[in-house]
Amino acid sequence: MRFSFWPNPSQSYADVLMLARHVEQTGWDGFWYADHFMPNAEDTHVAWPEAWTTLAAIGAQVPRLRIGTLVSGNTYRHPAVLAKMAATLDHITDGRVVLGLGSGWQENEHRQYGLGFGTAGERLRKLDEACQVITALFGQHQANFCGEFYQLQDATLEPKPVQNPMPLMIGGGGEKVTLRITAQYATEWNVWGTVETLKHKMQILDQHCSELGRDPKTIQRSAVALLFMSEDEKVLARGKAAAAERPAIVGTPDEVRDIVQAYAKAGVDELIVPDFTLGPTAAKIATLDSFMQYVGGR
Repeated sequence: MRFSFWPNPSQSYADVLMLARHVEQTGWDGFWYADHFMPNAEDTHVAWPEAWTTLAAIGAQVPRLRIGTLVSGNTYRHPAVLAKMAATLDHITDGRVVLGLGSGWQENEHRQYGLGFGTAGERLRKLDEACQVITALFGQHQANFCGEFYQLQDATLEPKPVQNPMPLMIGGGGEKVTLRITAQYATEWNVWGTVETLKHKMQILDQHCSELGRDPKTIQRSAVALLFMSEDEKVLARGKAAAAERPAIVGTPDEVRDIVQAYAKAGVDELIVPDFTLGPTAAKIATLDSFMQYVGGR
């Protein structure tokens, strides 16, 4: 199983770069960054850097980690432009980029920036078309596409990504549409979830693959959950309370190791750990290092 790190995007670039360098040096496999323009809150006056610009800077200075968006909202950029950005960054990083993509859900940034939000159904249809556009541009010398939302006319994308194919990750757990889009186009898939959630969602994903005639083993699966790893009962109590609202891994180092092993046994290829619950910098680094020592075996 791969282990990857996801920093809160409200941190300064200097802190994010420091954390990226640290997790690279201590054996982590990947680095993910949220693609939003502001927090999902009433008060949006919070420093919130742009994701792809940040990843370009990180990728140029941190030479080993896989990097990607978790995930880009398809509504933010034309998919041809996004494909060009991802291919460019794949060259900057010598083939370490994962293009994470989702339908988009955060309404306040669409409203503030005048981005079309539409209905959930429209956003999912856009996502389906975007996958076709991106796949065509990466794989064809010239691409043509005429869809409901996007059009290409003898469109070129050069240079092609270093990776062939470049990993396309779909983020989301919608069972009827999102997982079918994943089964049809993606090489990777991500969702927030407990072990039981992942087991259930992966059964649905495998069913979609079967219906489309695709080998489900060709799609790598990743999970995200908050981390509360400590011997301190107060920390564990906070974790149990948080787990009622959002998927979380809560326990002592030995208990966390057992939970992570259960994810791996369920078929999860990558566990992504956010730092949202890990406290200030010194405590955060201590927990990350402890996690890799007790759980990652590195």
